[in-house]
Amino acid sequence: MKAPVLRYLAPRTVDEALRMLGDTENARILAGGQSLVAMLNMRFAFPDCLVDINRIPELAYIRADDTGDWIEIGAMTRQRDVEFSPLVAERLPLWREAVLHVGHRQTRNRGTVGGSLCQLDPSAEIPTVAMAMDAAVVVRSRRGTRQIAIADFPAAYMTPAMEPDEMVTAVRVPAWPRRHGHAFVEFARRHGDFAIVSCAAMVALDDRRRIARASLTLGGVAIAPLRMREAEQALLGRAPDADTLADAAALCGQVDASGDSYVPAWYRRRLAAVLARRALDQAVRRAIASEETASP
Repeated sequence: MKAPVLRYLAPRTVDEALRMLGDTENARILAGGQSLVAMLNMRFAFPDCLVDINRIPELAYIRADDTGDWIEIGAMTRQRDVEFSPLVAERLPLWREAVLHVGHRQTRNRGTVGGSLCQLDPSAEIPTVAMAMDAAVVVRSRRGTRQIAIADFPAAYMTPAMEPDEMVTAVRVPAWPRRHGHAFVEFARRHGDFAIVSCAAMVALDDRRRIARASLTLGGVAIAPLRMREAEQALLGRAPDADTLADAAALCGQVDASGDSYVPAWYRRRLAAVLARRALDQAVRRAIASEETASP
Protein backbone atom coordinates (compact mmCIF):
# COMPACT_ATOMS: atom_id res chain seq x y z
CA MET A 1 0.00 0.00 0.00
CA LYS A 2 0.96 3.64 -0.32
CA ALA A 3 0.63 6.53 2.09
CA PRO A 4 -2.44 8.77 1.79
CA VAL A 5 -2.17 12.10 0.01
CA LEU A 6 -0.83 14.78 2.36
CA ARG A 7 1.08 18.03 2.54
CA TYR A 8 4.79 17.95 3.30
CA LEU A 9 6.52 20.72 5.24
CA ALA A 10 10.23 20.88 6.10
CA PRO A 11 11.04 23.59 8.68
CA ARG A 12 14.65 24.49 9.46
CA THR A 13 14.19 25.92 12.96
CA VAL A 14 12.17 24.95 16.02
CA ASP A 15 10.19 28.19 15.87
CA GLU A 16 9.28 27.52 12.25
CA ALA A 17 8.17 23.99 13.11
CA LEU A 18 6.01 25.26 15.97
CA ARG A 19 4.40 27.83 13.71
CA MET A 20 3.55 25.14 11.17
CA LEU A 21 2.07 22.90 13.85
CA GLY A 22 0.00 25.74 15.25
CA ASP A 23 -1.31 26.80 11.83
CA THR A 24 -2.04 23.33 10.41
CA GLU A 25 -4.92 21.01 11.24
CA ASN A 26 -4.29 17.27 11.69
CA ALA A 27 -0.50 17.45 11.35
CA ARG A 28 2.02 14.79 12.38
CA ILE A 29 5.72 15.28 13.03
CA LEU A 30 8.15 13.16 11.02
CA ALA A 31 11.35 12.41 12.93
CA GLY A 32 13.11 9.12 12.18
CA GLY A 33 10.03 7.70 10.47
CA GLN A 34 10.78 4.11 11.49
CA SER A 35 7.24 3.68 12.83
CA LEU A 36 5.25 6.51 11.25
CA VAL A 37 6.15 5.77 7.63
CA ALA A 38 5.06 2.16 8.03
CA MET A 39 1.81 3.30 9.66
CA LEU A 40 1.19 5.70 6.77
CA ASN A 41 1.82 3.02 4.17
CA MET A 42 -0.49 0.58 5.93
CA ARG A 43 -3.14 3.30 6.33
CA PHE A 44 -3.07 3.13 10.11
CA ALA A 45 -2.43 6.90 10.28
CA PHE A 46 -4.21 9.60 8.26
CA PRO A 47 -2.61 13.01 8.83
CA ASP A 48 -3.33 15.83 6.43
CA CYS A 49 0.19 17.18 6.80
CA LEU A 50 3.68 15.96 7.71
CA VAL A 51 6.07 18.35 9.45
CA ASP A 52 9.55 16.93 8.81
CA ILE A 53 11.96 18.12 11.53
CA ASN A 54 15.06 16.33 10.19
CA ARG A 55 16.53 19.66 9.03
CA ILE A 56 16.66 21.12 12.56
CA PRO A 57 20.16 20.32 13.86
CA GLU A 58 19.61 22.03 17.22
CA LEU A 59 17.36 19.13 18.29
CA ALA A 60 20.16 16.54 18.10
CA TYR A 61 22.48 16.48 21.13
CA ILE A 62 23.44 14.64 24.31
CA ARG A 63 24.72 16.76 27.19
CA ALA A 64 24.91 16.97 30.97
CA ASP A 65 23.72 19.96 32.93
CA ASP A 66 26.12 22.07 35.00
CA THR A 67 25.73 19.85 38.06
CA GLY A 68 26.04 16.59 36.14
CA ASP A 69 22.90 15.33 37.87
CA TRP A 70 20.78 15.42 34.70
CA ILE A 71 21.50 14.20 31.19
CA GLU A 72 19.48 15.87 28.44
CA ILE A 73 18.95 14.17 25.08
CA GLY A 74 17.54 16.13 22.15
CA ALA A 75 14.45 14.79 20.43
CA MET A 76 16.21 14.29 17.08
CA THR A 77 19.16 12.42 18.57
CA ARG A 78 19.51 9.17 16.63
CA GLN A 79 19.36 5.97 18.62
CA ARG A 80 22.72 5.03 17.13
CA ASP A 81 24.25 8.16 18.72
CA VAL A 82 22.88 7.08 22.10
CA GLU A 83 24.45 3.66 21.55
CA PHE A 84 27.93 5.12 21.02
CA SER A 85 27.81 8.13 23.36
CA PRO A 86 30.57 8.03 26.05
CA LEU A 87 28.38 10.22 28.28
CA VAL A 88 25.46 7.79 28.02
CA ALA A 89 27.75 4.82 28.66
CA GLU A 90 29.12 6.50 31.79
CA ARG A 91 26.01 8.11 33.30
CA LEU A 92 23.08 6.24 31.70
CA PRO A 93 24.35 2.69 31.15
CA LEU A 94 20.81 1.31 31.31
CA TRP A 95 19.92 3.40 28.23
CA ARG A 96 22.83 2.06 26.22
CA GLU A 97 21.99 -1.53 27.11
CA ALA A 98 18.34 -1.03 26.16
CA VAL A 99 19.11 0.70 22.85
CA LEU A 100 21.04 -2.39 21.71
CA HIS A 101 17.67 -4.19 21.63
CA VAL A 102 16.04 -1.58 19.36
CA GLY A 103 15.49 -3.09 15.92
CA HIS A 104 18.70 -3.48 13.96
CA ARG A 105 21.59 -1.17 13.11
CA GLN A 106 19.71 0.28 10.15
CA THR A 107 16.74 1.05 12.40
CA ARG A 108 18.90 2.78 14.99
CA ASN A 109 20.67 4.81 12.30
CA ARG A 110 17.39 6.62 11.55
CA GLY A 111 15.23 6.13 14.64
CA THR A 112 15.20 9.00 17.13
CA VAL A 113 14.75 9.28 20.87
CA GLY A 114 11.88 11.75 20.56
CA GLY A 115 10.15 9.70 17.90
CA SER A 116 10.16 6.58 20.07
CA LEU A 117 8.81 8.51 23.05
CA CYS A 118 6.00 10.04 21.02
CA GLN A 119 5.10 6.74 19.37
CA LEU A 120 4.76 5.28 22.90
CA ASP A 121 4.61 1.68 21.82
CA PRO A 122 4.19 -0.23 25.10
CA SER A 123 6.91 -2.69 24.04
CA ALA A 124 9.45 -0.08 22.95
CA GLU A 125 12.72 0.09 24.83
CA ILE A 126 13.22 3.87 25.11
CA PRO A 127 9.88 4.64 26.83
CA THR A 128 10.58 1.74 29.21
CA VAL A 129 13.99 3.02 30.34
CA ALA A 130 12.65 6.58 30.50
CA MET A 131 9.97 5.33 32.90
CA ALA A 132 12.56 3.35 34.88
CA MET A 133 14.67 6.48 35.43
CA ASP A 134 11.86 8.98 36.12
CA ALA A 135 12.68 11.06 33.06
CA ALA A 136 10.93 14.30 32.15
CA VAL A 137 9.81 15.04 28.59
CA VAL A 138 10.32 18.63 27.40
CA VAL A 139 7.60 19.84 25.02
CA ARG A 140 7.26 23.20 23.28
CA SER A 141 4.62 25.17 21.47
CA ARG A 142 4.23 28.81 20.54
CA ARG A 143 2.64 29.22 23.98
CA GLY A 144 5.83 28.22 25.78
CA THR A 145 7.79 25.25 27.15
CA ARG A 146 6.74 22.72 29.76
CA GLN A 147 8.05 19.48 31.23
CA ILE A 148 5.91 16.38 31.58
CA ALA A 149 6.96 13.67 34.01
CA ILE A 150 7.25 10.40 32.12
CA ALA A 151 4.73 8.84 34.51
CA ASP A 152 2.16 11.39 33.25
CA PHE A 153 3.22 11.28 29.60
CA PRO A 154 1.02 8.36 28.39
CA ALA A 155 -2.57 9.55 27.97
CA ALA A 156 -3.83 6.34 26.34
CA TYR A 157 -2.55 3.50 24.18
CA MET A 158 0.24 4.92 21.98
CA THR A 159 -1.02 8.43 22.76
CA PRO A 160 1.15 10.99 24.57
CA ALA A 161 -0.38 13.67 26.80
CA MET A 162 0.39 16.51 24.40
CA GLU A 163 -1.63 19.18 22.64
CA PRO A 164 -1.81 19.10 18.80
CA ASP A 165 0.42 22.18 18.52
CA GLU A 166 3.14 20.82 20.82
CA MET A 167 6.29 18.94 19.91
CA VAL A 168 8.85 17.08 21.99
CA THR A 169 12.21 18.85 21.97
CA ALA A 170 14.15 16.82 24.56
CA VAL A 171 14.06 14.30 27.36
CA ARG A 172 15.80 15.02 30.68
CA VAL A 173 17.04 12.01 32.65
CA PRO A 174 18.25 12.14 36.28
CA ALA A 175 21.49 10.17 36.47
CA TRP A 176 21.91 7.62 39.24
CA PRO A 177 25.12 7.52 41.31
CA ARG A 178 27.96 5.86 39.43
CA ARG A 179 28.05 3.00 41.93
CA HIS A 180 24.88 1.14 41.06
CA GLY A 181 23.81 -1.91 39.10
CA HIS A 182 21.55 -2.00 36.08
CA ALA A 183 20.09 -4.51 33.63
CA PHE A 184 17.73 -4.54 30.67
CA VAL A 185 16.36 -7.86 29.44
CA GLU A 186 13.58 -8.71 27.04
CA PHE A 187 11.94 -11.62 25.29
CA ALA A 188 11.06 -11.37 21.60
CA ARG A 189 10.41 -13.92 18.88
CA ARG A 190 13.49 -12.73 17.00
CA HIS A 191 16.23 -10.25 17.79
CA GLY A 192 15.06 -6.85 16.61
CA ASP A 193 11.35 -7.61 16.99
CA PHE A 194 9.27 -5.69 19.49
CA ALA A 195 9.51 -7.31 22.90
CA ILE A 196 6.65 -9.44 24.14
CA VAL A 197 7.81 -8.45 27.63
CA SER A 198 10.86 -6.48 28.77
CA CYS A 199 12.23 -5.50 32.15
CA ALA A 200 14.52 -2.67 33.26
CA ALA A 201 16.10 -2.95 36.70
CA MET A 202 18.38 -0.67 38.72
CA VAL A 203 19.77 -1.31 42.19
CA ALA A 204 21.99 0.71 44.56
CA LEU A 205 23.42 -0.70 47.79
CA ASP A 206 24.22 0.99 51.10
CA ASP A 207 27.32 0.54 53.25
CA ARG A 208 25.89 -2.64 54.76
CA ARG A 209 25.21 -4.03 51.28
CA ARG A 210 21.49 -3.71 51.77
CA ILE A 211 19.32 -2.44 48.92
CA ALA A 212 19.05 1.32 49.41
CA ARG A 213 17.38 2.20 46.12
CA ALA A 214 15.61 0.17 43.46
CA SER A 215 13.79 0.72 40.18
CA LEU A 216 11.87 -2.01 38.36
CA THR A 217 9.87 -1.40 35.17
CA LEU A 218 8.04 -3.77 32.85
CA GLY A 219 7.46 -3.11 29.16
CA GLY A 220 4.93 -4.85 26.95
CA VAL A 221 2.52 -5.90 29.69
CA ALA A 222 0.13 -2.91 29.66
CA ILE A 223 -0.79 0.07 27.49
CA ALA A 224 2.39 1.84 28.66
CA PRO A 225 5.58 0.87 30.52
CA LEU A 226 4.70 -0.05 34.09
CA ARG A 227 6.75 0.85 37.19
CA MET A 228 6.47 -1.94 39.72
CA ARG A 229 6.36 0.23 42.85
CA GLU A 230 5.23 -2.56 45.17
CA ALA A 231 8.11 -4.77 44.04
CA GLU A 232 10.56 -1.89 44.52
CA GLN A 233 9.35 -1.38 48.08
CA ALA A 234 9.74 -5.10 48.75
CA LEU A 235 13.45 -4.78 47.91
CA LEU A 236 14.34 -1.78 50.05
CA GLY A 237 16.36 -2.39 53.19
CA ARG A 238 16.85 -6.06 52.47
CA ALA A 239 19.95 -8.05 51.60
CA PRO A 240 20.11 -8.74 47.83
CA ASP A 241 19.85 -12.50 48.28
CA ALA A 242 17.85 -15.07 46.35
CA ASP A 243 14.77 -14.85 48.60
CA THR A 244 14.59 -11.05 48.32
CA LEU A 245 14.83 -11.08 44.54
CA ALA A 246 12.36 -13.94 44.25
CA ASP A 247 9.78 -12.03 46.31
CA ALA A 248 10.05 -8.98 44.07
CA ALA A 249 9.90 -11.07 40.89
CA ALA A 250 6.80 -12.87 42.17
CA LEU A 251 5.03 -9.54 42.55
CA CYS A 252 5.81 -8.80 38.90
CA GLY A 253 4.16 -12.10 38.00
CA GLN A 254 0.89 -10.83 39.50
CA VAL A 255 0.62 -7.84 37.19
CA ASP A 256 -2.68 -7.20 35.38
CA ALA A 257 -1.22 -7.97 31.96
CA SER A 258 -2.91 -7.39 28.63
CA GLY A 259 -3.54 -10.21 26.20
CA ASP A 260 -4.17 -10.46 22.48
CA SER A 261 -4.64 -13.05 19.75
CA TYR A 262 -0.90 -13.76 19.68
CA VAL A 263 0.14 -13.62 23.34
CA PRO A 264 -2.30 -14.40 26.18
CA ALA A 265 -2.19 -12.45 29.42
CA TRP A 266 -1.08 -15.45 31.49
CA TYR A 267 2.00 -15.85 29.30
CA ARG A 268 2.97 -12.20 29.73
CA ARG A 269 2.61 -12.57 33.51
CA ARG A 270 4.86 -15.63 33.40
CA LEU A 271 7.46 -13.76 31.37
CA ALA A 272 7.23 -10.75 33.68
CA ALA A 273 8.22 -12.85 36.69
CA VAL A 274 11.03 -14.66 34.86
CA LEU A 275 12.52 -11.53 33.28
CA ALA A 276 12.24 -9.51 36.49
CA ARG A 277 14.27 -12.15 38.31
CA ARG A 278 16.91 -12.20 35.56
CA ALA A 279 17.15 -8.41 35.47
CA LEU A 280 17.41 -8.12 39.24
CA ASP A 281 20.07 -10.84 39.41
CA GLN A 282 22.20 -9.02 36.86
CA ALA A 283 21.63 -5.59 38.40
CA VAL A 284 22.63 -6.86 41.85
CA ARG A 285 25.78 -8.52 40.50
CA ARG A 286 26.79 -5.27 38.84
CA ALA A 287 26.00 -3.26 41.97
CA ILE A 288 28.22 -5.54 44.06
CA ALA A 289 30.98 -5.37 41.47
CA SER A 290 30.83 -1.56 41.43
CA GLU A 291 31.13 -1.48 45.21
CA GLU A 292 34.12 -3.84 45.16
CA THR A 293 35.83 -1.82 42.43
CA ALA A 294 35.36 1.39 44.41
CA SER A 295 36.66 -0.09 47.69
CA PRO A 296 40.29 0.77 48.60
